[in-house]
Amino acid sequence: MTTPLAVVTAYFEALESGDLATVAAQFADDVVWHQPGDNQFSGLHRGSDAVGAMIGGMMAVSEGTFSLRRNAPLGVNGDLVAGSVHWTATRPGAEMDGVGVDLMRVVDGKVAEVWLFTADPAEEDAFWGRG
Repeated sequence: MTTPLAVVTAYFEALESGDLATVAAQFADDVVWHQPGDNQFSGLHRGSDAVGAMIGGMMAVSEGTFSLRRNAPLGVNGDLVAGSVHWTATRPGAEMDGVGVDLMRVVDGKVAEVWLFTADPAEEDAFWGRG
């Protein structure tokens, strides 16, 4: 059986390299994603299709510039894996450079639930907009 750390490591490696198909393959079909803030992507997203649409929307708004990297080793507690992250994105008239924590729960070798935490929700809301 694949460990939670291995699943989340594969997720981050794929995200960092722009391999969105492999990112999507890490999610359970019924994944639940908690996106912070008060912008067009904020709120609860249920199911791998909804999460994929959200990520695709972020790539569209950022004109493909959204980039996220781990900035510290991943931490593990049972089926939970936490990662300290740094992201950047630009679009005409706006840029974003943020940090936060991504917390993922892994069940049966798939990411089942994701909670994102941001250090500056106002910056993210301004960048992503209301849609």
